[in-house]
Amino acid sequence: MYINPKDLETGNMYKMLIGTVTPRPIAFVTSQDEKGNVNAAPFAFFNVVCPEPPMLMISVGKDNGELKDTSANILSTKEFVVHIVDEDIVKDVVKTGDNYGADVNELDMTDLTTTDSKVVNVPSVKEAKVRYECELVHHLELGDEQKGTDMLVGQVKSIYIDDEIYDVDKAYVDVEKLNPITRVVGNHYVRIGEPVEDLLDK
Repeated sequence: MYINPKDLETGNMYKMLIGTVTPRPIAFVTSQDEKGNVNAAPFAFFNVVCPEPPMLMISVGKDNGELKDTSANILSTKEFVVHIVDEDIVKDVVKTGDNYGADVNELDMTDLTTTDSKVVNVPSVKEAKVRYECELVHHLELGDEQKGTDMLVGQVKSIYIDDEIYDVDKAYVDVEKLNPITRVVGNHYVRIGEPVEDLLDK
């Protein structure tokens, strides 16, 4: 069947997108306001957008026209940290996705701990195997004023990657050891599956 997007309510259009553009990588983002209050939240509208200079993008939905804490913090301080979600931390990451007040540090609801970042003031999550410290370079408001999104593009200023998953000489990331988790829809998360090379050989 063909569907005219205009015929779908916003909620149903959202379900269509996340149910078909999948699986999606998850950015676990820490940010903080000007007073130093830390916020942590996961986003599956996330990806790489440029290799030189390296840039990452997250898209944060509005809350009835209001900025969510992550957007407000990043627009205010121009800094944030993107952590790649792996199987070891995914359960705690999901806990931070609930709606909390701006004065609540979502990490307090988890067993995750923070560590100082290398070049940004926003703290990083120590347990994450990959951490990208970013500086905001682009902000684009997309879509409806009430239900649209804030697309935030950050230039990567520093990278932490666990020695166990990275071969410096070969510039090779062992994805199996990283064991990233991706999101499909709702509470449906998946591990990296069977390599495509194996599938093509069958």
